[in-house]
Amino acid sequence: MSAVQHVRPARPVSPARSPGPTQPASTARPPAPAGTAGPAAAGTEHGVRAPIVIAHRGASAFRPEHTLLAYEVAIQMGADYIEPDLVSTKDHVLVARHENELSETTDVRGHPEFAGRRTTKIINGARVTGWFAEDFTLDELRTLRARERFPHWRPGSRAYDGQAQIPTLEEVVELAQKHGVGVYPEIKYSSYFASIGLPIEEPLLETLRRHGWDDACDPVFIQSFETGNLKRLHSLTRLRLIQLIGSGNGSPYDMVKSGDPRTCNDLLAPDGLRQIAEYADGIGVTSTRVVPIGPDGRSQPATSLVEDAHRQGLRVHVSTIRDENGKLPADYRLGNPADPAYSHAAGNVAGWLERLYRLHVDGVLADNPGSARAIRDRLFPGHRQA
Repeated sequence: MSAVQHVRPARPVSPARSPGPTQPASTARPPAPAGTAGPAAAGTEHGVRAPIVIAHRGASAFRPEHTLLAYEVAIQMGADYIEPDLVSTKDHVLVARHENELSETTDVRGHPEFAGRRTTKIINGARVTGWFAEDFTLDELRTLRARERFPHWRPGSRAYDGQAQIPTLEEVVELAQKHGVGVYPEIKYSSYFASIGLPIEEPLLETLRRHGWDDACDPVFIQSFETGNLKRLHSLTRLRLIQLIGSGNGSPYDMVKSGDPRTCNDLLAPDGLRQIAEYADGIGVTSTRVVPIGPDGRSQPATSLVEDAHRQGLRVHVSTIRDENGKLPADYRLGNPADPAYSHAAGNVAGWLERLYRLHVDGVLADNPGSARAIRDRLFPGHRQA
């Protein structure tokens, strides 16, 4: 299924680039056809581009998430992109963490020297208690060690607790470039970090530019659940942008803050997709937005979302693909439900991936990029290897 190309207005030349001739709108960077891959620029099968494989927080099924260990394993498994979620330190260094509260994925609780840093904050309207990255300098964060988020589900990953530091964005980019893969950074809590004088966007662009990544052809996608920051980025860079949409019918935090009444469902309606296409190259949604789950836990017929987005020239990237039964629709689970290990035993993730790929999604975010890559390669045998 080929996407209708949506030609966006030309963006201004980035401040970090040498000025050059301005592109006319007719030749301004359009989004690539649906499924155009990054560094593993996939070939076609019957005119359909092969989807990209994005290592969700690295190979987070096998190593503690957002560590160089997890990213290195993901690269070995054949991921096209590695995903660092980004928060800021007190000294405004971007580091890879899924949230700014540190206790769930580090050993900060075991550091008595930081006991006094425990506090309560309001983050995106929610009350959160713990230790926060923005209250630590990078040197202080370097003394912490990463831990597995799901220790009972992933004992193999838990075995690596205490072996890895929190990496900086700089380190993640250097690792990606060393091995010829792309990066898929997510800006976390954009409004919050801007409100405390530690905006994510500017140092993100500066780091990427310093490493020569600042154009649509570069293997980078920048993602965010907020909308205003992506609209600003659209005017600052030609790197590709992904609008993340939540699984429920809430609203992006910056829209709530500004009084915008639209919901996530509104953004995914045809008119909402048209508006997203004015500033972004794609959408990032949960797999249940593409294949809903019924009351019995089983998968339902697919929605029209992929087709609707492709009509606007938008890519569709889906998350999060996990191998465990408890993270799969009921009709893709394997084994005996009475088994105590049933929930975290491996299910039919290959079948689930194949179903999503055959619906022509343009990329998947997977905790096990190896399985996502293997099924992708089987279904799209003509693609160029990463």
